[in-house]
Amino acid sequence: MHSSSNLRYVRRMPAVGAVVALAAGMLVTVAPAAHAAAGATLPFTSVEAESAATTGTKIGPDYTQGTLASEASGRQAVRLSAGQRVEFTVPRAANAVNVSYSVPDGQSGSLDVYVNGTKLAKSLPVTSTYSYVDTGWITGSKTHHFFDNARLLLGQNVQAGDKVAFVATSTQVTVDVADFEQVAAAGAQPSGSVSVVSKGADPSGNGDSTQAFRDAIAAAQGGTVWIPPGDYRLTSSLGGVQNVTLQGAGSWYSVVHTSRFVDQSSSAGNVHIKDFAVIGEVTERVDSSPDNFVNGSLGPNSSVSGMWIQHLKCGLWLTGTNDNLVVENNRILDTTADGINLNGTARGVRVSNNFLRNQGDDSLAMWSLYAPDTNSSFENNTVSQPNLANGIAIYGGTDITVRNNLVSDTNALGSGIAISNQKFMDPFSPLSGTITVDGNTLVRAGALNPNWNHPMGALRVDSYDSAINATVNITNTTISDSPYSAFEFVSGGGQGYPVHNVNVTGATVRNTGTVVVQAEAQGAATFKNVTATGVGAAGVYNCPYPANSGSFALTDGGGNSGWSSTWSDCSTWPQPGQGNPAPDPDRNLAKGRPATATGSQDVYTPGKAVDGDANSYWESANNAFPQSLTVDLGSSYAVRRLVLKLPPSSAWGARTQTVTVLGSTDGSNYSTVVGSQGYRFDPATGNTATVSLPSGTNLRYLRLSVSANTGWPAGQFSEVEAYLTS
Repeated sequence: MHSSSNLRYVRRMPAVGAVVALAAGMLVTVAPAAHAAAGATLPFTSVEAESAATTGTKIGPDYTQGTLASEASGRQAVRLSAGQRVEFTVPRAANAVNVSYSVPDGQSGSLDVYVNGTKLAKSLPVTSTYSYVDTGWITGSKTHHFFDNARLLLGQNVQAGDKVAFVATSTQVTVDVADFEQVAAAGAQPSGSVSVVSKGADPSGNGDSTQAFRDAIAAAQGGTVWIPPGDYRLTSSLGGVQNVTLQGAGSWYSVVHTSRFVDQSSSAGNVHIKDFAVIGEVTERVDSSPDNFVNGSLGPNSSVSGMWIQHLKCGLWLTGTNDNLVVENNRILDTTADGINLNGTARGVRVSNNFLRNQGDDSLAMWSLYAPDTNSSFENNTVSQPNLANGIAIYGGTDITVRNNLVSDTNALGSGIAISNQKFMDPFSPLSGTITVDGNTLVRAGALNPNWNHPMGALRVDSYDSAINATVNITNTTISDSPYSAFEFVSGGGQGYPVHNVNVTGATVRNTGTVVVQAEAQGAATFKNVTATGVGAAGVYNCPYPANSGSFALTDGGGNSGWSSTWSDCSTWPQPGQGNPAPDPDRNLAKGRPATATGSQDVYTPGKAVDGDANSYWESANNAFPQSLTVDLGSSYAVRRLVLKLPPSSAWGARTQTVTVLGSTDGSNYSTVVGSQGYRFDPATGNTATVSLPSGTNLRYLRLSVSANTGWPAGQFSEVEAYLTS
């Protein structure tokens, strides 16, 4: 996501979910009867190069930012030197193919194409012109956008089981994936439409057809502008587009070459753009330039469908009035920034059944700038290989839906899906109402944020600039092969804003690299019917930041399995596949852990007792004994010794507190570990008291119940420390 005038700095189920299967190198979705399949219904079938026969070299898998394989579909591809080949087995009847590929920076060349051993007269051009994008103003970004797409009509029909091979000629080519498609015949001109050719447009692409398109639009008000098969060159954008349909013969036949198609701040609406391609010449990301397919507004009750949009900065950057806009059945490829961004004031917009690949920022985004996006949705879209930021991002807005999408292979600085209050600039409308995130499948989603060496989860809920108070319902989710965590809850701006009202129901997590839940913000979420297998390190990382900002409560709604353990050391990040290390016997198990209390006085909150600072302290409600402080150690430990502290300053007079130590392994059922007795705190001896726990003690939840204090009518601790050693 970006702004035309301000730069955006990227930062920091059970059986009801769709299942992703990689069968014979083809990414498909298999939906149980109880729920629709995730992703778009596509006119093509993709086959991964690494599953094909080859004389080249397979690269990957690799998740390291800045490497070629990390941006590939499946994080793998095939590198061909001159004369080497990759041969695909055709998965379906087809007469066309699109290939995702990469060539070294500064080079161009071609791939010879063979069908069942016979070389075609046409080759497939390949180039680095649209690749290797640098965005140095985005902190943490590196050179990216290594891949590009090139398409070819084969001139013949092939059937399932036939062989289509690509052979590198003069330059090294890395082939990622091939999309095989049966392209229908070119459409016919609608009756009564105005052809751009009749107004002087040049279908050879040699002449400038800009004025002819403008004249056709003016002549066809209330009707249809027809774009016949051919290539048309526009040298400037179209404005004043309203009450008109722009229709081509199909996206493989009618091609408009321009880097700015529609650019207008307002429209009366009823604009329908369909069935042609717009292919630009954008080679870098310049946020001050409106190098987009649509920049601004199409007006109410408009639609965009059946389009092939490629080599632009953004597909659609929508501002102003676009009420009830429908964007469906489109392909958006190789943009240097967002695929689609609803940049505020979107009301009732539906974006569905689109395919997006190789975006240089969020593939699909809603950003509630100036006014909230409301009652709008991203549904049944397939997103592959966004190489900077998120697959789908919701930045603020009211009553938003993200449903049945398939997102795979996010790369740097982003998640598969982000639900966020990151505002970037004002005025911003935070999340409100109900945010529905339902039926989505995330594959190899999530990344490492190099700014903080910080992992980002496959699905992230982020109170970046303000608390999340909307109801966020995350249901029927499948997360497979995330390199890091599955669900992340974070206040990414570092201010510790809480995340409230989150419900995660019905999720299947497979082979997550580190943890199932990465909780780094204060707040709460309820988990129900969340099952996990192949967890890399531990079930939960529960370490809110800042350390004294509060705790994150995970409520077990029942039906959860496979992720009960908690990462034991908040001072380190779990690494993929690391497993939960044995704790250091000399480490304070309570430091930085979530703490709660029956009450607190003013700013003297429970987190102050576990923040590692003996000068800050928790104080309970006054004149209301007994009062208790509870610390969640994250996992059950054989705790043998407690050290209780008050601030060491001599201003604190000596006192005795009467304390009972209780423990629990489940947070519900507590038993007495050490009965009630008085502990003396004296600044002359460090203002500390040591409590020895009996052998056989095993607890996760440590509770200190204070029934008396000779120095103040409240329970008080500046630090509660727990150790394995006696």
